[in-house]
Amino acid sequence: MARAQVTSGRFSVEADEAHEIGDTIAEGGHDAPADASFRRTAAVILGVMAMLLAIASLLGEAAMKETINFNIKASDTYAFYQAKNERQTATALAADQLEALSASHSEWSGAARASADKLISDYRATVARYESDPKTGDGKKELLAKARGYEEKRDHAQRQDSNYDYARALFQIAIVLGSVSIVALSRPLLWLGCTLAGLALILALNGYLLFIPLPLE
Repeated sequence: MARAQVTSGRFSVEADEAHEIGDTIAEGGHDAPADASFRRTAAVILGVMAMLLAIASLLGEAAMKETINFNIKASDTYAFYQAKNERQTATALAADQLEALSASHSEWSGAARASADKLISDYRATVARYESDPKTGDGKKELLAKARGYEEKRDHAQRQDSNYDYARALFQIAIVLGSVSIVALSRPLLWLGCTLAGLALILALNGYLLFIPLPLE
């Protein structure tokens, strides 16, 4: 629930940051030429940071939705697998019981025994189809492979989202430092903000391409 609340407030936070950037820039209306040039440069840099933050947020939203979607699909597939396994077990027990019953009643007529043998054969075929059914893809073997595939996609999306989370945090810190640098006319603060923004950009790219997968949260 806390994750959902944080997610729902991302764009409102970014909008507030954009307004704060504009207010900060407006404060430096009458400066020396060098200071005015610095403020203009910093303002452009902050605008780029805000744009990259918005992109990272959109990518993070998409990754989080994929994580939830594939997690649901994996859970549903495992539930289907479990139901299939229970039906397979029940059918195998029915075949064993009928086979034992047929063996213990030697007085059965040929027609009755042939009918029982056919039913046992059908049961065995159904058990085998429950185990693997490449034609429909609903066998236990196919369902298990499908569920594991969904889990891999879920983990992939979750690793992407972790990178985007770190990137968003660094972009936000960089924007704050850049805003302060405009007010204080501090070039070191702006360079520090740019450094953090560079790290955030690397994390965002790593989230998209996953060159170096980060541990799952």
